[in-house]
Amino acid sequence: MLRKIPLAAVGLTVGGILTIVGFYAYAVGMNTLNLAGFFYGIPLLLGGLALKASELKPVPYTVPTTPEVKELRSQATPTQEQLRKDVTRFRYGQEAHLDDCLAKFGLSPTDEERPILSGIQEQSRDGAYTLLMEYYSPFFSLSDWQERHEQIEKFFGPDIKAEITQPDKSRIDVALIKAKA
Repeated sequence: MLRKIPLAAVGLTVGGILTIVGFYAYAVGMNTLNLAGFFYGIPLLLGGLALKASELKPVPYTVPTTPEVKELRSQATPTQEQLRKDVTRFRYGQEAHLDDCLAKFGLSPTDEERPILSGIQEQSRDGAYTLLMEYYSPFFSLSDWQERHEQIEKFFGPDIKAEITQPDKSRIDVALIKAKA
């Protein structure tokens, strides 16, 4: 639950309230409350604004996860679990979700050409837990992605099998499937 609350909103709210209290206390001559409002409120407000400027919103689930697939989460590799948790929470100071990974694969020459993670799904494929990442990728073709197939499997592995498909012209799906033991 707390992962869904943006830290920037907390900073802006608390900082805004303390700053307003500080201004009110200054107007009515309450020196101690005035100082507390200014010394804590303004820095919190500015910190909240800075976080808001660098905020990266969570990636949405494009298909609701079924109860059967939620049960399969126990099969997920630590990498799949970490990926799911990282992309579905607010992030700060990053340009895009998984931007470092894309750069390692050679899929991010510039910010404008970088594929954008637009959604995720949790699925069951042949009884194995699968995390499907949907990328908006107009500048890289399916063949560009498939050239890096082995690299993607090694990076997200062990115990991961990757499937790369192109459901439409500008979308690439990367399915990370838990390999059977």
